[in-house]
Parts: sequence; C-alpha cells; structure tokens
Amino acid sequence: MSNQIQVEVAYGLADKQSLLSLQVDEGVTVEEAIRQSGVLEEYPEIDLSKNKVGLFGKLTKLSQVLRDKDRVEIYRPLIADPKEVRKKRAAEGKKMGKGGGKADELKATIKATKDAKANT
Repeated sequence: MSNQIQVEVAYGLADKQSLLSLQVDEGVTVEEAIRQSGVLEEYPEIDLSKNKVGLFGKLTKLSQVLRDKDRVEIYRPLIADPKEVRKKRAAEGKKMGKGGGKADELKATIKATKDAKANT
C-alpha cells in the first residue's frame, strides 16, 4: 500500500466556490487529483485543455506531482484581454483629459517657469 497525502482542489465562480479536500496516493499529479476530486462532474464547464491550473496562486502544469497539503486551483478563463482593457481605458482617459496630454503640458509649463526664474 502506498502512502497517502492530503490535498485540496479549489474552483470558484462569481457566486459559488468549491474547496474539496481529498486523500490521494503519493506521487499523484495535478490532473489526477482534479479528476479524483469530482470537480469535473460538478462543474462540466471546466475544460482542462483550456482552463489554467495552479498551486497556491502560481501557474503550474497538469503533470506537476503534488506534495502533502498542496492546494490545486482551477482558474476560469478571462472574459476580456487585460491589455485591451488597459488600452481602452487609456484612450477614454485621453478623451476626458486624463492620463497625459494636458497634464504633460502643465508639467512643461511649470518646468519652463522654474528654469526662467533660475536664470534671472
């Protein structure tokens, strides 16, 4: 009989979170623990070929061997690309006079005034 270790498998939605605790054989991988936990049956939208997984908030591979007390996390796909969201916010900020433009002009005016005073 092989040694057993204690691990947790976590998955969260906006309105519901699951933290499943289970005993698995030593040497089990992230993928094997996920399958043994039953989370795939409870949340059929999880696709291990698409959803990223991690251990304690750090991305890892499905083939990673687990250690005692590890917490496997299954991450939901992002709805929007963070880079695109930042670009959109920056563009909207420029339209509203935020984030560059006028503020940069003001800094240049202040610097020119200070330089002029220093030269007199």
